[in-house]
Amino acid sequence: MTREELFEEIKKKRSFLCVGLDTDIDKVPSHLLKEEDPVFEFNKQIIDATKDLCIAYKPNIAFYECRGVVGWESLRKTLEYIPKEIFTIADAKRGDIGNTSLMYARTFFQPESSGLDFDSVTVAPYMGIDSVAPFLGFEGKWAIVLALTSNEGNKDFQYLETEDDFLFEKVITTSREWAGPDRLMYVVGATQPDAFADVRKLAPDHFLLVPGIGAQGGNLSEIAECGLNGQCGLIVNSSRGIIYASGAEDFADKARMQAKKLQEEMQHLLEKM
Repeated sequence: MTREELFEEIKKKRSFLCVGLDTDIDKVPSHLLKEEDPVFEFNKQIIDATKDLCIAYKPNIAFYECRGVVGWESLRKTLEYIPKEIFTIADAKRGDIGNTSLMYARTFFQPESSGLDFDSVTVAPYMGIDSVAPFLGFEGKWAIVLALTSNEGNKDFQYLETEDDFLFEKVITTSREWAGPDRLMYVVGATQPDAFADVRKLAPDHFLLVPGIGAQGGNLSEIAECGLNGQCGLIVNSSRGIIYASGAEDFADKARMQAKKLQEEMQHLLEKM
């Protein structure tokens, strides 16, 4: 998916919402456990309930690979079920080098190898360009580089001062040289609103994937004020706040209600900005 196609989807749906499919088998409503594949059935109903409100889905790969072959099959079926016009993100946070990194890229981008064909994958840049370049070798695919994350421990390394900036800022300024805003995005947590203006100055045209809205306490309007650009430039993710809005048989309806609230707020922000 190109940046222009993503922006068209944002305009059509008046939304920049990403639904995180962090589907935990222990949190799936009990009535689904009789299904052959409870995780896929849960995801399927969430997708049916939210696909007109969001522009991206982001399965967290750990929730699938921890279940072995069964989990990978749930992931494959989920990805296949997502409408093709919706952007897909493999939240895998891979970060190795050389042939290993290439194998990870093939895992998520080469369906003839793995059965998976995501639009993008999250990548840890700690080992430099060697970690990211293999993902950029697949035409039409995106690398989403971890820049400033939403967890409390981000202060351990990401805010370390270099000669004239913080380490997370150095990640952005260095990686901008590896690919332009048509191939590269950045993860910037919603719990870091004070840093958003600085990030946007460093990456004015890049899309930012923003976790941390909802359960982690991020504020959507604060993020939009500093983060929106001429092509929106934001993909804001909510996972637990949507998919676990209810643990009962009405889980899909409640998920839609939460997604709708966010979509309506996003519509207002887009019109305002």
